[in-house]
Amino acid sequence: MARFTEIRTHDVRFPTSRTLDGSDAMNPDPDYSAAYLRLLTDAGDDLEGHGFVFTIGRGNDVQVAALRALENHLVGRDVETTLSDLGGVWRELVGDSQLRWLGPEKGIMHMAIGAVANALWDLRAKRAGLPLWRLLALLSPEEIVDLVDFRYLTDALTREEALGILKAAEPGRAEREARLLREGYPAYTTTPGWLGYDDEKLARLCREAVADGFTQIKLKVGADLEADLRRLALAREVCGPDVRIAVDANQRWDVADAIRWIEALAPYDLAWVEEPTSPDDVLGHAAIAEAIAPTPVATGEHAANRVMFKQFLQARALSVLQLDATRVAGVNENIAILLLAAKFGVRVCPHAGGVGLCEAVQHLAMFDYLAVSGSLDGRVIEFVDHLHEHFVTPVDVRRGRYFAPTAPGAGTQMLTPSIQEHAHG
Repeated sequence: MARFTEIRTHDVRFPTSRTLDGSDAMNPDPDYSAAYLRLLTDAGDDLEGHGFVFTIGRGNDVQVAALRALENHLVGRDVETTLSDLGGVWRELVGDSQLRWLGPEKGIMHMAIGAVANALWDLRAKRAGLPLWRLLALLSPEEIVDLVDFRYLTDALTREEALGILKAAEPGRAEREARLLREGYPAYTTTPGWLGYDDEKLARLCREAVADGFTQIKLKVGADLEADLRRLALAREVCGPDVRIAVDANQRWDVADAIRWIEALAPYDLAWVEEPTSPDDVLGHAAIAEAIAPTPVATGEHAANRVMFKQFLQARALSVLQLDATRVAGVNENIAILLLAAKFGVRVCPHAGGVGLCEAVQHLAMFDYLAVSGSLDGRVIEFVDHLHEHFVTPVDVRRGRYFAPTAPGAGTQMLTPSIQEHAHG
């Protein structure tokens, strides 16, 4: 009878601030980092579960400490019993009566729970010999809803409604999987758009993105209006009229400033405006969405939990939902968010980039296509061409599309030399 023996943690940081990769209006000098964990067992099969929380440098050590605080919940537990009830384990972790006080269901402990949950899913998928997207898609509707905590959601989504959504998506699933494997999942790229890049680099990377088959790019905005107008004009000139251009303010503006700024940028035919104000301000986003329509509002990468997403959807404060693989409490909570999006008929375009986020979130988007929404209409996964070489199964992005991973696991396992080389402290 195999048991969990250890949560081994690592503070991993990459010096991306040196090249201004990842720079935006609120985060001018990020060092992409991972509070990383490995779940070890005595099973004798050398399989481990890997998970992480993405951060941008300082404070990564605090997040690592939060991971360590969860070790007692797993060490000594039976592996098979634990992996067969990941809905129950998720509720136990989130429901810890003392750790919960540090949130509740938000902040570093909630994200730490997400990393543990993702590592458990990684291990379950490896033991099944399946990529996570396929493992999830093979679950029955009943098994999927058992993973979700519907507490706080039933005024917007009940278990019965979720079952109905999942059962409605069952017809055509085999055909969708064949299409996914054949054609891939649409992507867009933020690689050209970091705010610290000069105009020459912006133009060069825009040309490369178009040549690589991307039909949408994203630019960071919000620090200086005149600079934003100049950079958008340059990007539009290089990309031409048929490539969509989204912009991302990274929470920079007050509501009135957002409306004024977006109106000035609107002539460049924006695909969406991302995080125009505080990620917690549901009503502010709703006011902006109403004022700038038909330009879509996108947000979600900093939404703390499923309740925030519920409120954004109820208030019609977003029309592009951007879930993140490590911001909320892992796979289970992201399934709840996908079901909410399907209930409200809102497209999901996941946030990625960072370190490992592309590798992780592609599984959620592909599961959504196969088993929840059944749709690719208007849906794209963010792609940033940074740091993929540090992962055992890096993303395969070609011709502007993510091609489905076939290796077992959740895509969250980092190479041991990379962990050692970039360990902090």
